[in-house]
Amino acid sequence: MLGSLDPNGGSLYMQIYSDIRRDILFGRLTEGQKLPSKRALAERLRVSLITVENAYEQLIAEGYIRAVERSGYYVQFSGMPITPPEDEPQIAHDDRSDTDDVIPAGNGLFPFNVWARLMRSVIMEKGEALLQPCPGTGAYELREEIARYLYRARGISVSPKQIIIGAGTEYLYNMLIQLLGRERSYAVEDPCYTKLSRIYSVNDVNWLPISLDEQGMSCAELSASNVTVAHISPAHHFPTGIVMPISRRREIMQWAESAEDRYIIEDDYDSEFRWSGKPVPSMFGMDTSGRVIYVNTFSMTIAPSVRIGYMCLPEELCGLWEEKLSFCSCPVPVFEQYTLARFISGGYFERHINRMKKHYRRIRELVLELFGRFDCVITEEKAGLHFLAEVHSGTEDIAHSCERCGVRFTPISEYSIAPADNRVYVVNYFNAVPEALEAERRL
Repeated sequence: MLGSLDPNGGSLYMQIYSDIRRDILFGRLTEGQKLPSKRALAERLRVSLITVENAYEQLIAEGYIRAVERSGYYVQFSGMPITPPEDEPQIAHDDRSDTDDVIPAGNGLFPFNVWARLMRSVIMEKGEALLQPCPGTGAYELREEIARYLYRARGISVSPKQIIIGAGTEYLYNMLIQLLGRERSYAVEDPCYTKLSRIYSVNDVNWLPISLDEQGMSCAELSASNVTVAHISPAHHFPTGIVMPISRRREIMQWAESAEDRYIIEDDYDSEFRWSGKPVPSMFGMDTSGRVIYVNTFSMTIAPSVRIGYMCLPEELCGLWEEKLSFCSCPVPVFEQYTLARFISGGYFERHINRMKKHYRRIRELVLELFGRFDCVITEEKAGLHFLAEVHSGTEDIAHSCERCGVRFTPISEYSIAPADNRVYVVNYFNAVPEALEAERRL
């Protein structure tokens, strides 16, 4: 295990995380083996306790290790030893001011001056080229920038030719049904994003709800079903907030690989928002068999009104797309695509994400403080822009406080197909008003 750290090798906690993860994946650390205590490892490596704590928290989030109260940390990854992938590159942080070019609008974070400037530059430089037809898969310039961003931010190595641009994820799901076929059966998580089941229903597709356990979609139920496509959100499930551990991800990937013509649709809708450690690696980035389709959107990271989403297809499906759907036009105006491409290439998108993370980290703290005043238990609060609250009493008081602060407080039963615990609520703070939260804490 860990010998020494490289002072010039970047983040110390990332070095610790990467080395332990590598030992687990190579089989040098096996399931059930106890790791050094945080204090012992910190002393041995001559780093702060918080550095080791951050590394262990990331390993726990990804399902490589588990914490046992009053006992310590143990390896829980049970997959076959493999060669680990290249370490995931990190999002580059810009050292310029977080407030450069920001005009208050919505949550006050979007850099409208930058966007307007980029729009003008696109008009001036592209000119009449903006009037020419756009490839059905989207403007190459945008697909190229998305590929570069995915490599930097998510460790995903993908070619621009594998990327399809669409007008939001709903459009892309409809296209996937046409690509993969309506005769298939699709598995969806229960509870789930309700619009997803409606999309499958309106397309006359046979879909089956699969229940969740504490690690995500049940592999036992999935294997017992006759579905051939599993639609999941492993990085941060909506609405439960579950982050699927590495062992369950591998189980579901083994399910897909165990029979011909099975696929996984990976919805990575808010993976940028993690409040400890780095984003959990994507299943598409782990996939070596060409069974994972990656879907994401800019609606969460820029604005809900920005109807630009994208998906990454396995190479074998690119040929099928060309054969079946190459006649389709891209529904996103090319003018917006070029502007977004420059927003990404200029580093503005990642700076915007950093501003959003700073903003929502504060919002999250205020919302958690608000809920700390009530008789409830909070879970799954370490990622995304929502968490769960199991309310024991005072439901109406909580609902009134949330309404005053712009926090959405919804029974989880509204997202469930099977009967759900009526005490559990989804707390979504995407549109929370910080001033109202500050005022609420003074009451």
